[in-house]
Amino acid sequence: MSIAIKIFLTGVDIVKSLGKVNDRTERRDAAVNRQRILDTAQKLFEQNGVEQVSMNQIAIEAQIGAGTLYRRYRNKSELCLDLIKDKIAQQFEDIDKYMKEHYADPPCQRLKEILRLFICFIDKDLQWLTEVNDGAVDQNRVYNEMHEIVVKIFSEMTESEQSEPNNVFRTDMLLFALLRGYSFQKNLRGYSPESFLEQICLTFFPTR
Repeated sequence: MSIAIKIFLTGVDIVKSLGKVNDRTERRDAAVNRQRILDTAQKLFEQNGVEQVSMNQIAIEAQIGAGTLYRRYRNKSELCLDLIKDKIAQQFEDIDKYMKEHYADPPCQRLKEILRLFICFIDKDLQWLTEVNDGAVDQNRVYNEMHEIVVKIFSEMTESEQSEPNNVFRTDMLLFALLRGYSFQKNLRGYSPESFLEQICLTFFPTR
């Protein structure tokens, strides 16, 4: 192999190595920026409330460019979802565990207990979830995963009926009542989590 070819191949290897180093640096920088954004957003949200904080305010406080922020998060809905993703994951692990342990219980009983767990979750993280729910429904993991669970249970409850109701529609209405109506019923109507649960059950699947 000629000296010229060896020099060329060595140069190619160096360029590849530099590219890998640059990729690692960029990934590390992106991770640092992400954590800075999340830490700043959480601090501002806790101090001022989610509604009162703008994306530009977060960028300024985090000392990053607005473009960097919007490349990572298109809106506050996505940012809030990232902030509570671990809590969301835990919530669905709890629901899955309950479903496995109580698979033989009547479907109406299972649905009520799942809703009890879900309302407790909403009550603890209401302001974060309110912002998440303002995002697109089709991108909302909380909505989509709960929708799948509830539709299946409603289908169990109505499988013996001659004229089966539209369980997808009923689930849509139930989840909108939970995710968008809970704050109103709690703060303006004075319902506790337990009394709200009872009203939801009476409205959507009354005991026969």
